[in-house]
Amino acid sequence: MKTLKLFTVVPAVLAMSLVFTDISLAEAPLVVIKPNSQPEPLIVNGKSGGENKSNCGNIAAAPNQVIQITDPLPYLRLTVESAGKPTLLIDGPGGRFCVLADSYSGGKPEISGYWQKGNYSIYVGELSQRQYNYSLSFSQQKKVVKSQNSTEAHA
Repeated sequence: MKTLKLFTVVPAVLAMSLVFTDISLAEAPLVVIKPNSQPEPLIVNGKSGGENKSNCGNIAAAPNQVIQITDPLPYLRLTVESAGKPTLLIDGPGGRFCVLADSYSGGKPEISGYWQKGNYSIYVGELSQRQYNYSLSFSQQKKVVKSQNSTEAHA
């Protein structure tokens, strides 16, 4: 009888420990962004890429970062810099977006504009099979762009 109880208790305990382990591993750091947050820009670091192939490069199983926007932001810019070929996969209230590097953003994945209130999961992907250290910056300041006739414009 004691052996039968042992066979029912041990698997249940093992299953519960696996569930709690998965939950703790899946948690990404939370960054709260409010209007006029400081420091400006806010910069976080991590490792890009992962084992999961996606339309936005290789990504980790869990988000690299979760941001919570407390109030709608008329302007927020996310930029990722890395030695590799990084991508940004953003999953939030407005949908899921893949951001690749382009010449307009200086060869870095960057997205800017209006952001609605809510939680956003940020995956920093990688187009190669490797992983690289990255810096992800969040800025509420519009970027000043110099045009060819040397007048300034805001992007």
